[in-house]
Amino acid sequence: MARDGRTVNVVPVLKHRNPASAPGDWYIDTDCIDCAASRIVAPGLIVRRGELSVFARQPEGEEEERAAWRAVLVCPTASVGRVGGGSPPANLFPWQLAPGVSMCGYNARSSYGASSYLVARSSGNLLIDSPRFTRRLVQAFTEAGGIAHVLLSHQDDVADADRYAREFGARVWIHEHDRAAAPYASDILTGTEPAWIAEGVLAIPVPGHTRGSVVYVVDGTYLFTGDSLAWDMKRGDLTAFRDACWYSWEEQTASLERLTIQRFEWVLPGHGGFAHRPAEEMNQRLRALVERMRES
Repeated sequence: MARDGRTVNVVPVLKHRNPASAPGDWYIDTDCIDCAASRIVAPGLIVRRGELSVFARQPEGEEEERAAWRAVLVCPTASVGRVGGGSPPANLFPWQLAPGVSMCGYNARSSYGASSYLVARSSGNLLIDSPRFTRRLVQAFTEAGGIAHVLLSHQDDVADADRYAREFGARVWIHEHDRAAAPYASDILTGTEPAWIAEGVLAIPVPGHTRGSVVYVVDGTYLFTGDSLAWDMKRGDLTAFRDACWYSWEEQTASLERLTIQRFEWVLPGHGGFAHRPAEEMNQRLRALVERMRES
């Protein structure tokens, strides 16, 4: 798989194969940076062992083969391979998670393998954070109607946002405190008050992970959280990353407490798992998380 998204044979480097990966053709090498991207798209099939991702077992059936190929395309270090190579099936990414909401794949190493999302809307499509720039995604975004807005959650997950913005003539949003990461941004968010930035799109500053972190609520349903909030796939609950809080844990706790007045059913993060639950359950889980954060 070429870095620009062209379909080519996957040529594994067997000498780097992680011996903790299950025996068989599919494996992950030791260049893995433990970003968890492959585990998100192939849960259960790919797991964490010794602080690296490995295949727990070999894929069985068409759906697991597709999940393994998604892991190939999503991995920012090209660490997922298959003995004998091969080419991925078509249309693995963007990967639709809900009507009009897709994960982009092609995660960038510059954002430590963070996920990004495409939201299709009649008023103009949204790209939340950025994947690495590939012609395959450019084609997919073009077929979907282009990109009207690039919504950046914080300075860490900017990746190739500038290239996608230029390609589609999109507006780019970021908070003033993280704007140095995107000097080309056309629209700057300020303060901590929520702001409507497009039809049905609410930007909510949530200082904590970084000073300029922002989450975006779309249609009162989808919450795009950057690195401020995620779903812990192992525990089956909301979580926040204290060991990756670059600005202030106290501020992040306060930010998430303010977020409890918002309605959402989906949590779609840059790092960590995504999840869909009833809005009332999400709210209860968020309130419980805030209490745990206060006590930690």
